Amino acid sequence: MPTTPSTAAARSGDERRALLRTAHDVADDLAADAIAREQAGRPPTDERSRLREAGLLAALTPPSPGRGTDWRTGCAVIREVAAADSSVGDVLARHYVHTWSGRFYASHHHAATLEEASVREHWLWTGAVRAPAPEEDGDGPDLTLRPRNTGYVLEGRRSVDTAAAVADQIVLDAVCAVTGDVLVVRIPPRTRGVTVEPAHDRLGQRAAGAGEVVLDRVTVTPGQVLGRRPHDEESTAPFTALAEPALRLALCHVALGIAEGALTETRDLSRGGRAHRLPGEDPDLLLTYGELASAAHTATAVVDRATEAMARALDAGAHLDADEPAGVAALVATAETVTSRAALHITTRVLELADAPGLDRFWRNARVLTAHRPVRAVEVVLADGAQAVRGRAVAAAFH
Repeated sequence: MPTTPSTAAARSGDERRALLRTAHDVADDLAADAIAREQAGRPPTDERSRLREAGLLAALTPPSPGRGTDWRTGCAVIREVAAADSSVGDVLARHYVHTWSGRFYASHHHAATLEEASVREHWLWTGAVRAPAPEEDGDGPDLTLRPRNTGYVLEGRRSVDTAAAVADQIVLDAVCAVTGDVLVVRIPPRTRGVTVEPAHDRLGQRAAGAGEVVLDRVTVTPGQVLGRRPHDEESTAPFTALAEPALRLALCHVALGIAEGALTETRDLSRGGRAHRLPGEDPDLLLTYGELASAAHTATAVVDRATEAMARALDAGAHLDADEPAGVAALVATAETVTSRAALHITTRVLELADAPGLDRFWRNARVLTAHRPVRAVEVVLADGAQAVRGRAVAAAFH
């Protein structure tokens, strides 16, 4: 029987529902011991195994015929997992975005080869690629590449927020000591010369596996070089310009998951009579919980709009209009601002109102996750050289 657009759409819908069911099952499994694992704060070795066995690492790769997941579905999976355990949601979010690194920086053939290997081997990805800065840091680069006959030698150190010691691929940017070019490379952590110093005693996201990656004369083959990262936004290709906002948007879904998880756990605690204060026994408390739920829904609406814009931009690929990334970045900045405020407000109020053991982790996780950028992200976006274009995009976001 020939494949028609309607049958292909139905199959895609079935695959999406199956993947979301898998994410729900994984989330239920993670929720069962989330508090104990958060308190232990160990590297996410067991969590990586759970994600791998469920097929989520292979599934959350860029979409291609017969493999991968579209941006909308990938974000839905991230949010589902983050609601149960935001550390694992963080790991999954950064994994998904960094699997797009081949498409952001490398050639089409190189990207396809990487994605096929990632699906086949169930690789877990992480990384720390810095966005182009308007001015170079006077202290010099923290990672340096020195050319040699068979590629490069990489030296330096870089903080990585998730899975630093357990990932299969770490994506980093480093400056070539000869040309000054910024190159994006992928490094298997078990390569000779790579060590990881775990970040102990974090305030939140304790099970995410953050750490500092130390690179001592690490050999980088030509096949590990994905491509150049331009020095400034003006010289960045439109599709490459999506890399940084894509990561920030994926983390918005983690923040939403934290807020939703806090509200769900508080509801379950009150139903089970385990909370010290029960919203069902006090109309004022019940009203407050309703207002918090409304705040979460509002943030969701803003994030979903940015997610839809990002999905369309990613689908456009090489045909992406030169001005479109600026509009997407403005929507992402708005989503980041709204979501950061909502997550911090909801988790703070839930902790104050319910006063039950374990709820403090939601506030701590939200605090750490949102601390990487100020909540006035929209103003930051407008401060760069593309002020006029981005100003129009922000105006459009509010109409």
